This record gives sequence, structure tokens and C-alpha cells, in this order.
Amino acid sequence: MTRFAPKTLDLDGQVILVTGGTGSFGKRFIETVLTRYAPRKLIVYSRDELKQSEMQQDLREKFGPEDYSKLRFFLGDVRDRSRLTLALRGVDIVIHAAALKQVPAAEYNPSECIQTNVVGAENVVWASLGNRVKQVVALSTDKACNPVNLYGATKLASDKTFVAANNLSGDLGCRFSVVRYGNVVGSRGSVVPLYRRLLARGATSLPITDARMTRFWITLDEGVEFVLSSLEIMRGGEIFVPKIPSMAMPDLARAMAPEAGIDIVGIRPGEKLHEIMVGADDARQTCELDDRYVIEPAFVEYAREVFGAKDGAKPVAEDFAYASDSNTDWLSPEGLRAMLEAQGV
Repeated sequence: MTRFAPKTLDLDGQVILVTGGTGSFGKRFIETVLTRYAPRKLIVYSRDELKQSEMQQDLREKFGPEDYSKLRFFLGDVRDRSRLTLALRGVDIVIHAAALKQVPAAEYNPSECIQTNVVGAENVVWASLGNRVKQVVALSTDKACNPVNLYGATKLASDKTFVAANNLSGDLGCRFSVVRYGNVVGSRGSVVPLYRRLLARGATSLPITDARMTRFWITLDEGVEFVLSSLEIMRGGEIFVPKIPSMAMPDLARAMAPEAGIDIVGIRPGEKLHEIMVGADDARQTCELDDRYVIEPAFVEYAREVFGAKDGAKPVAEDFAYASDSNTDWLSPEGLRAMLEAQGV
């Protein structure tokens, strides 16, 4: 378990659906829940039949017949509200991980990104309300804070959709919250597997878009634990932000290949030099816990207790901002290598 591990969460007997369930996060989440809890049913909801088939084979080898029998694989797209509504029948908890995430692809195909990330979020909300789902946790990104690219803008719209959904729940009792974190070490599409591939092909230098660039980093296991612990303490409407380290991109490249050179290739369309997870304008609604920040909802028309002193929460300063370049926690080369080893990357 990681430092974000839940303390009292009990998922035994629950029916849980994960959108985008064949992605890096979804697969690790499913494996973690099957290993640690005894859910009644775990539903993988995604649109790629090949990935579902491969995941079925992998999990059949990892788990016994009893655990594997709890799995269901549901083909569908979050863009399709009727299909999603059907899939959510009898579901207690939804983890919404489906998204289009590649920044350049989103810049070139904005309508596709909007359909999945914004319309898909709205569909998850309505399907959850219609089926009286108890809890929904949506995965977000650091790029949703003060966005400069379309991907970040769609995730900001998604975040606000889920936060506001609590005001629509009424006597249904469904609660929606968001988790927002940075780059995941070793996930599909991240820079670490790219560097691994380049080095395996004999590359003597690694590409960096800008030598000043910094990013937040979290492991896949930490991401899963953070979602589980946020599910444990959520009250509805929060955006949970983990306290995680930053690293400068040139340092990351040197940590992975000390002898390799660095090629500065220029910032891609829609890319920031530094990422922010809590902006200064969010500080008025933000409190700090030991391992995370909590951005409270600004508009509340439902019964909800704010995080306070009894929870160990304290307000942040009015000018507070949580950014990758001003972070007080920095990842060393040794720390990065330990993260990569722990994740088997």
C-alpha cells in the first residue's frame, strides 16, 4: 500500500463500474480491488473489444475462478448515454476514467475530445442519477487548472459538471467528487515509456520540449490508492489534489539515461512550461489535509459538511497556489528510479 491508502474503506458486496476500464489506471484499479476486497461485481466499461479480450486473458491468469467470476466486460462508449444507462443498472459506485488525453491530438481534433470528455461526463452524470448510483469519482488532470489547451479545457468543463451534479441529486442521494493529479509514471502515453523505447533502439539523446519545463509525478499505484481514499472520505463536490513531487524534465531524462544527451525540440501546441493543480483563485475554497488539498465546492444546494478541524483540515493562505515549479517537494534521480522500479517500468 502507498501513503494514500484508505484506512476504513469497505467495498465488500458493492457493484463497481469503471469507465475506460481497459486503460492503465482502470486495469490497476480492477486488480487492486479484486486483490483487497470482495465486491459483488466489477464492471469494465470501454469501447475497445481487443483491449477487453486481452484484459480478460490477463486477469484470468492472475486470479482464481471465484474472483474472476465477479468481472463483467461491457462494450460501450461514454458518448452513448443509453448504453451507459443500461450498463449502470444496479451499480453502487462509478469510477470515471474514460477520456481522450493526448494534448496534440485534442488540438487537432477538438470536436472528438469535447464529445468524449465533456458530453461523456454529462452522460455519466445523468446515467448515474437515473440509476441511483451512490458514489461517483471522476478522474481529472493538472491540465484542468488554468487550462491553455483543449484537453485541459474539456477536463475543466468535466470537473465542473461533476461538482455541480450534486445539486441535481436531491433525494436520490448520489454524490459526485473529482480527483486531480499529475503525470503518471509509466502509464501509456507518458514520456517514460517513450524514453525507454528510444533507449532500447540505441538512441544517444532524448527529446525535451523545453529545458525549463517541470511536471508533477505520481505512480500508478499511488493514483489508485488516492482514488480509493478519496472515495472513502468524499462528501460530494470536492476536488481532491494529492501532495506529490515535482521534477524538471531534463532531470528526468538524465535520471533515466545519465550518459545520453538532450535534444530541445520546442514546446508542442497547447503545452505549458509548468502545471498547476490548485490555482490562486481556488485558494478561497481550499483546505489542506496531511496528504492532500481539498477544493471545496463554491455553490452548494445540498446537505454537506465541509472539511474542518475535526478532520485535521486547515485553510490555505489566500494567495496559495500549488504549481509544479514552486512545489516544495522535488523528486531526485534516485527517487525517480525507485518509482520506476516499484512500478516495474
